Amino acid sequence: MKTPPLLRLTFILFLIILLFTCSWYSLNLPVFSDPPKSITSWLGNSKSRVCAHLGSVLETGIHKPRDHMEDVPHHPLDPLTMQEIYKVRTILSTYPPLLPSFPAIHSLSLEEPHKDLVLKWKEGDPLPPRKALVIALLNGQSHVLSVDLDSGLVTSNKINHGSGYPMLTMNDISVAIQVALSHKELNKSTIKRGISLSDLTCITPSAGWFGPNEEGRRIIKVQCFSNQGTPNFYMRPLEGLTMTVDIDKKEVVKFTDTGGGIPVPKGTDTDYRFKAQKEPPKMKPINPISIEQPLGPSFTVEDGHIVKWANWEFHLKADQRAGIVISRAMVSDSETGVPRSVMYKGFSSELFVPYMDPDENWYFKSYMDAGEFGMGVTALSLVPLNDCPRHSYYMDGIFVSWDGKPYVQPSIICVFERYAGDSSWRHSEIPVNGFNVSDINIIVDAHTFLCVFFFFFFVYFPK
Repeated sequence: MKTPPLLRLTFILFLIILLFTCSWYSLNLPVFSDPPKSITSWLGNSKSRVCAHLGSVLETGIHKPRDHMEDVPHHPLDPLTMQEIYKVRTILSTYPPLLPSFPAIHSLSLEEPHKDLVLKWKEGDPLPPRKALVIALLNGQSHVLSVDLDSGLVTSNKINHGSGYPMLTMNDISVAIQVALSHKELNKSTIKRGISLSDLTCITPSAGWFGPNEEGRRIIKVQCFSNQGTPNFYMRPLEGLTMTVDIDKKEVVKFTDTGGGIPVPKGTDTDYRFKAQKEPPKMKPINPISIEQPLGPSFTVEDGHIVKWANWEFHLKADQRAGIVISRAMVSDSETGVPRSVMYKGFSSELFVPYMDPDENWYFKSYMDAGEFGMGVTALSLVPLNDCPRHSYYMDGIFVSWDGKPYVQPSIICVFERYAGDSSWRHSEIPVNGFNVSDINIIVDAHTFLCVFFFFFFVYFPK
């Protein structure tokens, strides 16, 4: 059957308009680089995307490290910058009560302004005075200092005379482990168990104060495990073996070994890493899944810490001990637009694990989880496309080492959107009254419509 000239001309004009429209739409989408091969191959074979460019809706989302030396605070609750931390260190190094030696820094963070000042502060207002709260250990005394960054002076220095001592630094932990590994009794005990000293992994499982005999001393328990044949050393404990180490004197003050008759578990089949598996898990293969945001994410992060999404706004930062901290969480009223405070400050508190075993090698494990060592300092960098999806915003932690110098813990927080089914508003009714109520919307954008229309004409247009 011959095609009428008018219809043929109409189709040619439509084809020109279609190609122009598809090209314009694709050029105005964000173009990203290096998508995973598994996803691009799936996308390229998808018949539903005949007008799509392979890279137009994919983005690796890899967080590029940046130089934090140029950071400046914009909000009263913004963490101390690297420059501010260096300034605090300089102030402490010339502070007479801490001379002649520099103290060990166990905590150095923002001394947050009073809540009333933070609530009154508005964007564009000058920041309240920036202060640092420092916990330092010098000559066996715990100093709690307040440092005014504007004046460059230590405005408060209180010495803690109570029991206990500050949170251990990574240097303290390293010292305790080295002292334990060099103890002669440990070597004898491991030989009896058939374990080589080179195959030992020793840790400080729990800090704490356990009686008057520890008063005025920094005491920590050390326990060891065999790492032979497995990275999962917790599966191979040297039961009944505990060393009590005085960190300041660098000596083992008590050695306990009541588990000589308890065999060390084997390391066979305890390597949980995927690459160590002899064969892949027996399961049906899973097809690739792609969650797309062709126009990018709906949230924004301003000045590095202010997250805005829909009617929500909050301040987000990384803390060396608490981990992730959310402050000033507010939601705007959907009718008046007036922001309402939901939470002033929130973070993960301690996870208490009461072992409740009076045994000498267990009683001290009154775990307060990672908080005793720092939820932030023990955090690992998040892996793009593994831990966090595309369009994620990554945030670094600016922390302080025991010598008072700042360092960067990269990409320990990521912010992203996740579709959760809109369970808060979806609603339907059984049609018992002759009508349906269902919040189901079918939306077809212009790009999809044009692609489907072109596909229809390409296949079914009369030859």
